[in-house]
Amino acid sequence: MALRGTNQEFGRPYNRRIVLESIRRFGPIARGEIARHVGLTVQTVSTIVRELEEQGYILSVREEPKGRGLPPATLRINPEGGYAVGIHLTPLGIDAALINLSGDVIESAHREAPHAAPDEAFEAIGAMVAELTGRRSGGRVIGIGMALPGPFGVEPMSFVGPTTMAGWQDVPLRERLTAVTGLPAFFENDMAAAAMGERFYGLGAKHSECYYLYFGVGLGGTMLHDGSALRGAWGNAGEIGHIPVVPGGELCPCGNRGCLERYVSLDARGRWKGNDADWVSEVTPVFRNAIAIIENLFDPETIVLGGLASPALLERLAASVQPLHNSVSARKDRVAPRLLVAQGGQHAVLRGAAALAVSGVLSPRFGQIFTAKRQREGDVLKGGDIAA
Repeated sequence: MALRGTNQEFGRPYNRRIVLESIRRFGPIARGEIARHVGLTVQTVSTIVRELEEQGYILSVREEPKGRGLPPATLRINPEGGYAVGIHLTPLGIDAALINLSGDVIESAHREAPHAAPDEAFEAIGAMVAELTGRRSGGRVIGIGMALPGPFGVEPMSFVGPTTMAGWQDVPLRERLTAVTGLPAFFENDMAAAAMGERFYGLGAKHSECYYLYFGVGLGGTMLHDGSALRGAWGNAGEIGHIPVVPGGELCPCGNRGCLERYVSLDARGRWKGNDADWVSEVTPVFRNAIAIIENLFDPETIVLGGLASPALLERLAASVQPLHNSVSARKDRVAPRLLVAQGGQHAVLRGAAALAVSGVLSPRFGQIFTAKRQREGDVLKGGDIAA
């Protein structure tokens, strides 16, 4: 995705965001390179860089000279220039983490809270955030992001089954999060949040068109197009776990039979009585078909397999489907493998939730410059609203 600045006076906040985003994505980078990336003058970039340095968001580094003259100073994100809080709410409990601007988990916490009602959950979140941020006295906390299971606002699917949150319909998530933490708040479903984390801090940063396949309690995915998540009309794009793949198969809580996540998910693995190797062998044909479906639907540069499963299980799954079926992705001019395993580990969703806040507060969002923030149904559990 090309980052381009604007010379209009009302574009100054956007220019500041876009320079910071260039440094985050391409750093270490010199001022002249930033100017070429974003289409601004070096003088404008230098003024913005000076402000960002003074505010502690970026660091200027000059390498030791190898010949005559001084090499130009290069700029990079200051990891400790700010922190974001990531929250992952599941039917089993609440996970929280304080994450720096480089995506490193600084502190984390977990609360057992099976099927927590909203009041109970927000009270716990407020206490957890206070504890986490209190350990980093003086650190700037820029916002909070929360991830929770989807789909959102689909009556027969949103609040039934092991992957969903019963009792959370119509909860004003942003308002409640801000009320208990005092921070700018953002939310998404867990698979889209994990995809955002992969875009910011993982393999997704290297590919503008990739599909993040989220292996959690259920199975879902998100297509990253030009660095942004494709979310659909109501924020539910990517619920591939509910694609019926086995005619007359297992009954799914959604009401259909043979849904993909009844066979390929942590819930499915938990219901299997044997070991990992036997389970992977059993589900390989279904999973291989799913990879071909994703490739033919989205034509991605690569599919990144990540989520809450252990890295060892993800690697075993990825190896099991080789060789992959023929699809539109079976090209001779490929640069990346068709299927990669994310390296973020089991903090994937927490990093992604924090990335929602970083993106919402610091990254370029051009529409914000021209229009007031809309209050709409995306602010409650009727539909998602990813910060991009």
